[in-house]
Amino acid sequence: MTFTQWFLFFLVVQVIHFAGTWKLYKKAGRKAWEAAIPVYNAVILMKIINRPWWWVILLFIPIVNLIMFPVIWVETIRSFGRHSRTDTFLAILSLGFYIYYINYATDVKYIEDRSLKPRTAAGEWVSSILFAVIAATIVHTYVMQPFTIPTSSLEKTLLVGDFLFVSKFHYGARLPRTAVAFPMVHDTIPVLGIKSYLSYPQIPYLRLPGFEDIERNDIVVFNWPVDTVNAFQQYGDGKYYYKPIDKKSNYVKRAVGLPGDSLEVRAGKVIINNQPLDLPGRAKTQFTYIGTTNGQGFSPRYLYEEYDITDGYYHNPNTNQFYIKALTEAAYNRIKNHPNVTSIQRYSDSLGAKDPRIFPNNGKLNWNNDFMGPVYIPKEGATVSLTPESLPFYKRIIETYEGSEIGIDNELSVNGTQVLLNGQPADSYTFKQNYYWMMGDNRHNSEDSRTWGFVPENHVVGKPVFIWMSWDTNAEGFFNKIRWDRVFTTVKGESKPISYLPYFLIIVVIIIAFNYFKKRRKNQ
Repeated sequence: MTFTQWFLFFLVVQVIHFAGTWKLYKKAGRKAWEAAIPVYNAVILMKIINRPWWWVILLFIPIVNLIMFPVIWVETIRSFGRHSRTDTFLAILSLGFYIYYINYATDVKYIEDRSLKPRTAAGEWVSSILFAVIAATIVHTYVMQPFTIPTSSLEKTLLVGDFLFVSKFHYGARLPRTAVAFPMVHDTIPVLGIKSYLSYPQIPYLRLPGFEDIERNDIVVFNWPVDTVNAFQQYGDGKYYYKPIDKKSNYVKRAVGLPGDSLEVRAGKVIINNQPLDLPGRAKTQFTYIGTTNGQGFSPRYLYEEYDITDGYYHNPNTNQFYIKALTEAAYNRIKNHPNVTSIQRYSDSLGAKDPRIFPNNGKLNWNNDFMGPVYIPKEGATVSLTPESLPFYKRIIETYEGSEIGIDNELSVNGTQVLLNGQPADSYTFKQNYYWMMGDNRHNSEDSRTWGFVPENHVVGKPVFIWMSWDTNAEGFFNKIRWDRVFTTVKGESKPISYLPYFLIIVVIIIAFNYFKKRRKNQ
């Protein structure tokens, strides 16, 4: 839905509200016309039901308003003496239209000074749960969201099993695109395994002002643009499902290419604007290595502990060949001198080898994971030429990210050597938003922009800032599974992460001791 459509919908809701409540406004000592003025009528309604004015704000926050509307319906009928369970259920199940019955078919009286305390323990419990969910939903949507690292694409900086807090306010919180959804879950309701949202209606894209822009090498959480992997959809039937932008699978990668950059990959190394990418201190690129041993090989545990290899060691005792899925350059320089190693070299696709899985996925370019580019990363307001040769790079952007996903019908085609946009000749195109190139540090074990291309700005979720827990499933014993040196550490930084857990525990002990002695002194 466009902003215009949402505005018309808002006006229709105002008419429905006025028609169903104007007599109740009069019985509460207000004027009938006060039920007809948008926003003002909500402020007056809060006075009628003896609730704070700021509840009006909650009515306009997506997802939160789905919880608030039933609360307001119930509070309204209770302000006119309707307290029974039947009244409550009818108000909710009728989507508030039960108020029409009370407005026109009953002779209710307004209770000006009604008690706001729930009449039963169950009612008090429900009230507490509802507002806890509202508060958590606001924090989850607009401030900070928990996130778990599922893959090793950013190994060394972020490990599989890291539990993160992702800031929504650094880049600006994005309002939910999906208007009707279960709060605080992604695309699937836990346990039930069913879809957690309705695909329509969709709220137009809007992002609140942020404190910073995405900088080069920032680790970013985003909605995976080409969400077609069945494993992430949890339905298990092998079909592709359309997903709204904010319900696409969450990915985390490093922003190596920014809007307006020209990017290449040469021998696995990223080149930005003809300069090698300079990674921060904590970032450790890894590559796949193959080699041979003198027949003795290694134990996986020895490699994992001695060379900080977290996954992917295979050894063939028949040929004495070994394969390491992800190895840093520092670890390679150490392991090549091991007495059991007779040879080791980094695996690399050949220059000029063609891999049709590599962006732009047309099978015509001699590109692969280790050699590709140059690629221009689109910038808002920048204009590019549209030719049959450039079209594969920008077709999905123009048709989908700047088209169907924002309610515009864009269709690109080629007639001979002429590119057609919506049936009309087009020699150029000006981009409406910024795009980013996201890659994993685990270069040979990361499905990233090399495979599926650009990440639109409206797909950006937030910035990982803090690791509050880290769990190693391969370790033995409960306490050994916790990576204590990573608990309460920051994500960004040049040096080795420092755990702030001891400082946190000291503060907790001080607070507990202070409260204990304060209470003890009060009782004396």
